[in-house]
Amino acid sequence: MIVATPHLTILDEDRHAWFAGRTRAILKYLDAELGPIPPGGRRRILDIGGGAGNMAHHLAHYGEVIGVDFNPMPLPVAQARGLTVLQGSGDCLPFPDAHFDLVALLDTVEHIPDELGVFDEIVRVLKPGGKVIVTVPAFMWLWSYNDEINAHQRRYTASELDQKLALSGFRVRRISYNNFFLFPAVAGVRVLRPYNPGLKSPHLEGEGEDYQVEMEAIPEPVNSILHGVGWLEAELLERVSLPFGVSVICIAEKP
Repeated sequence: MIVATPHLTILDEDRHAWFAGRTRAILKYLDAELGPIPPGGRRRILDIGGGAGNMAHHLAHYGEVIGVDFNPMPLPVAQARGLTVLQGSGDCLPFPDAHFDLVALLDTVEHIPDELGVFDEIVRVLKPGGKVIVTVPAFMWLWSYNDEINAHQRRYTASELDQKLALSGFRVRRISYNNFFLFPAVAGVRVLRPYNPGLKSPHLEGEGEDYQVEMEAIPEPVNSILHGVGWLEAELLERVSLPFGVSVICIAEKP
């Protein structure tokens, strides 16, 4: 039986149902494919596009985390949180070959024009048998203003992500859509209100000290209800691949 990694509640993002649901799904995949650090063992983990380190405290369950992000603005926040972070690009990583046991690419590759260059670089820096965990937004027909303020290049289907990882030599271990239960509501909102929801972004504003795109607040008790929905979905993801959703989650292995 898989022992679930605890979901830590430390940062504001952890309390937002969207982020919390994604984290539970990620932990389920990592628990199943990686597991805890063996006694006396050591793992190196690279968090690409980790920004201010919003996921580092979760990834730290599995090893020593170092972050890299192209945008310099969130790096002081990550450093203030005690994290090791570097400025760099996902398609030109400042690390030696076969250095990491796990690479996290969480809602990141959709921002980068050279997606295959990113996957090739991850193959290079992973040890043989090392794994990459990827989350991306799903379905181009769900494209909305939210994608524009996040400076996305594309959205993916599960089969597209599988094929592109395979082109770089990865063997996909698990892949599924995520945010399955939220899909009807989100799809409806995206179709009916695709543009100008009133969110702001440093990608479009180009000034000020804000580095993080706003997420629409979820009022209570809706946020708590959605936490429960996210928990249920994570339990399903441990057992099956879901047929559709707002996001795609995948874990793949370097042979």
